[in-house]
Amino acid sequence: MSIVKEKKNEIIGTFRKHDKDTGSAEVQIALLSERINSLTEHFKKHKKDFHSRRGLLMLVSKRRKLLTYLKSVDNDKYQEVIKKLGLRK
Repeated sequence: MSIVKEKKNEIIGTFRKHDKDTGSAEVQIALLSERINSLTEHFKKHKKDFHSRRGLLMLVSKRRKLLTYLKSVDNDKYQEVIKKLGLRK
Protein backbone atom coordinates (compact mmCIF):
# COMPACT_ATOMS: atom_id res chain seq x y z
CA MET A 1 0.00 0.00 0.00
CA SER A 2 2.84 2.37 -0.70
CA ILE A 3 2.46 5.72 -2.41
CA VAL A 4 3.61 6.23 -5.99
CA LYS A 5 6.73 8.39 -6.23
CA GLU A 6 5.02 11.11 -8.29
CA LYS A 7 2.11 11.34 -5.83
CA LYS A 8 4.54 11.48 -2.90
CA ASN A 9 6.54 14.30 -4.51
CA GLU A 10 3.31 16.19 -5.20
CA ILE A 11 2.24 15.91 -1.55
CA ILE A 12 5.67 16.99 -0.33
CA GLY A 13 5.58 19.96 -2.70
CA THR A 14 2.21 21.04 -1.37
CA PHE A 15 3.06 20.90 2.35
CA ARG A 16 6.77 21.70 2.56
CA LYS A 17 8.11 24.79 4.31
CA HIS A 18 11.17 25.31 2.06
CA ASP A 19 12.82 23.67 -0.96
CA LYS A 20 14.61 20.86 0.87
CA ASP A 21 11.90 20.12 3.44
CA THR A 22 10.78 16.49 3.35
CA GLY A 23 10.40 15.63 7.03
CA SER A 24 8.50 18.41 8.77
CA ALA A 25 5.42 17.50 10.77
CA GLU A 26 3.11 18.92 8.10
CA VAL A 27 4.67 16.76 5.36
CA GLN A 28 4.61 13.66 7.55
CA ILE A 29 0.94 14.19 8.43
CA ALA A 30 0.04 14.62 4.76
CA LEU A 31 1.91 11.48 3.72
CA LEU A 32 0.35 9.45 6.52
CA SER A 33 -3.09 10.73 5.54
CA GLU A 34 -2.54 9.58 1.96
CA ARG A 35 -1.48 6.11 3.14
CA ILE A 36 -4.46 5.92 5.50
CA ASN A 37 -6.84 6.84 2.69
CA SER A 38 -5.38 4.18 0.37
CA LEU A 39 -5.63 1.53 3.11
CA THR A 40 -9.23 2.55 3.76
CA GLU A 41 -10.03 1.89 0.10
CA HIS A 42 -8.21 -1.45 0.35
CA PHE A 43 -10.43 -2.50 3.26
CA LYS A 44 -13.60 -1.83 1.30
CA LYS A 45 -12.62 -4.74 -0.95
CA HIS A 46 -10.72 -6.92 1.56
CA LYS A 47 -12.84 -6.85 4.70
CA LYS A 48 -10.99 -9.67 6.52
CA ASP A 49 -7.42 -8.37 6.11
CA PHE A 50 -6.75 -7.99 9.82
CA HIS A 51 -2.95 -7.83 9.56
CA SER A 52 -3.11 -4.72 7.41
CA ARG A 53 -5.78 -3.31 9.70
CA ARG A 54 -3.24 -3.37 12.54
CA GLY A 55 -0.87 -1.36 10.35
CA LEU A 56 -3.66 1.10 9.65
CA LEU A 57 -4.27 1.60 13.35
CA MET A 58 -0.57 2.26 13.90
CA LEU A 59 -0.58 4.86 11.10
CA VAL A 60 -3.63 6.59 12.56
CA SER A 61 -1.95 6.66 15.98
CA LYS A 62 1.26 8.12 14.55
CA ARG A 63 -0.70 10.80 12.66
CA ARG A 64 -2.64 11.67 15.82
CA LYS A 65 0.60 12.12 17.77
CA LEU A 66 2.06 14.35 15.05
CA LEU A 67 -1.12 16.44 14.99
CA THR A 68 -0.96 16.86 18.76
CA TYR A 69 2.65 17.97 18.48
CA LEU A 70 1.86 20.43 15.68
CA LYS A 71 -1.05 21.86 17.67
CA SER A 72 1.17 22.48 20.70
CA VAL A 73 3.94 24.10 18.62
CA ASP A 74 2.02 26.13 16.03
CA ASN A 75 -1.77 26.23 16.30
CA ASP A 76 -2.21 28.29 13.11
CA LYS A 77 -0.27 25.76 11.03
CA TYR A 78 -2.28 22.97 12.68
CA GLN A 79 -5.55 24.61 11.62
CA GLU A 80 -4.20 25.07 8.08
CA VAL A 81 -3.15 21.42 7.75
CA ILE A 82 -6.48 20.20 9.12
CA LYS A 83 -8.33 22.36 6.63
CA LYS A 84 -6.20 21.29 3.64
CA LEU A 85 -6.54 17.60 4.43
CA GLY A 86 -10.18 17.77 5.50
CA LEU A 87 -9.58 15.78 8.68
CA ARG A 88 -11.98 17.44 11.10
CA LYS A 89 -15.54 18.32 10.26
